Amino acid sequence: MDDMTQTKLDAAAWRSFMQHLQGRTDVQNIDLMNLAGFCRNCLYKWLLKAAEDQGVELSKEDAIFQVYAMSSDDWKSNHQGKATPDQLKLFAETKPLHSKISGH
Repeated sequence: MDDMTQTKLDAAAWRSFMQHLQGRTDVQNIDLMNLAGFCRNCLYKWLLKAAEDQGVELSKEDAIFQVYAMSSDDWKSNHQGKATPDQLKLFAETKPLHSKISGH
């Protein structure tokens, strides 16, 4: 497979993944971190890092919007619940498995 085709497939898969996550507003970021070691915040940070690596200007707000399809304030007020003690405990226990870009 040539590089351009691979890039197109990667981009299509990314868009499908973003659509899926944007539709699953019931899935909390802390649950994603606890289960998979990354969350929506990691995704926008990866996007920012990729833009930086390619010399493309991308604001944090635009990266957040690409992942959440809304501002972080709108996400928090409409979809983010308060973490339970069990979620916080698992979060602390799984920190070594979290994506490095998360900053945890």
